[in-house]
Amino acid sequence: MVLQGAPGEDPTWAVPSGGREAGETYQDCCVREVWEETGYRVRVLREAFVKRGLSFGMEVEVHYYEVTLHGGAPTVQDPDGLIHEIAWKSPEDVGRLPLSFPEDRELLLTYLSGSS
Repeated sequence: MVLQGAPGEDPTWAVPSGGREAGETYQDCCVREVWEETGYRVRVLREAFVKRGLSFGMEVEVHYYEVTLHGGAPTVQDPDGLIHEIAWKSPEDVGRLPLSFPEDRELLLTYLSGSS
């Protein structure tokens, strides 16, 4: 997970994420965002779940993927300069951390428990 926040904001935790670039698949976007925000190289194994709804008054569709780590090292490479820390988090941590998207807590905990 990444601890993120703009200057002056209280940083919160999230899975690496970001918008799709022109011509990019959702899977390619996932791989790129993980690389940019964490320094890890990953391969997509499968789609874990899709979240649809409103965020900041806009309709969003967010695709979450299960990935496997195949290289890299924890290094912030965020072009937006919003990432403060990179860390592996346990389900217990996810249950209590301040999340950027609190509505994701239940989805993440369900997935991490193997009930997805």
